[in-house]
Amino acid sequence: MPTNTNPVVLGSLIDLTIVAPILFLVWQRKKSWKLLLTLLAGGLIIARFMIPMQFLSPFKALTLMGFVVEAAFIFLELVLLLTLFKYLPEIIRNVKKSSLPLVFSFSNAVDKKVRKQPIIHVICSEILIFYYAFFLWKKKPVYQENTFTIHQKSSLIAFQVMMIHAIVFETIGIHWWLHDQTMILSLLLLVLNIYSVVFFLGDLQAIRFNPLQVEHDRIYISQGLMKRIEIKWTEIDVVIEDRAILEKKRTKNTIEFIARDFEKTYPDVIIKLKQPKEATLLMGMKKNYEQVAIRVDDAERFKQILKMNLQKEIE
Repeated sequence: MPTNTNPVVLGSLIDLTIVAPILFLVWQRKKSWKLLLTLLAGGLIIARFMIPMQFLSPFKALTLMGFVVEAAFIFLELVLLLTLFKYLPEIIRNVKKSSLPLVFSFSNAVDKKVRKQPIIHVICSEILIFYYAFFLWKKKPVYQENTFTIHQKSSLIAFQVMMIHAIVFETIGIHWWLHDQTMILSLLLLVLNIYSVVFFLGDLQAIRFNPLQVEHDRIYISQGLMKRIEIKWTEIDVVIEDRAILEKKRTKNTIEFIARDFEKTYPDVIIKLKQPKEATLLMGMKKNYEQVAIRVDDAERFKQILKMNLQKEIE
């Protein structure tokens, strides 16, 4: 190290708090002042642990700002969570009155009462996981004329059960071995595997209880807790049924609603949209798609309803 270490430390601080956050935002193609400030504060905190204190001491006050900013963000997130739980009884009442699939009605009810924030989406996703995993086993899904299942003619249930069994056996074996090696790591792995089992159970139930639903002005499509999208009839450009196109490899701008199977499966239709449409993924993450690939158990009836509703829009 040179005699005067301040320029070296300052360069590291600039890399961690300015260069790295900007590069990350460019890579993610996002414009968010909140995310930028969070990354900036995170860079200051990382610098506090990476750079020895004897070199960082002239910039100690600057690095403390990182902790202050992060603490302020955490406080605001806690306020949002308290607001969510305050309105939760009213949200549940609104959900019970709604005729929409629960994964849509719950999200809509929350958005009306609580400001949209990533932490809220994550908590809502966790609530749905535990709700479906533990509270619906005594109920049976009821399907209407305007609903279409996507899992009954697939190996999805067998696949999910196989995954749960694999995780359980892995947990028993690896936890037993790791417990003698490092107890902390074995406990972390145990918690992670238990959560994975709960997630697979919740996702399986969510698929069973949230079929594709057709309404007079739009269509609600979901695949468990992993992804969902709602499309208005006016947003549809064309419905593709050409088998040659359906069997081609899907592009990155296509979201698939196809149940997992042990055999190679293809969509029944691909809905091409007039404009990119936002879909909600796991943990409330958002992404735009231009096409929607769908496979349902009753394909012919689904195609008829699609054509009928699109014809109404044209007329």
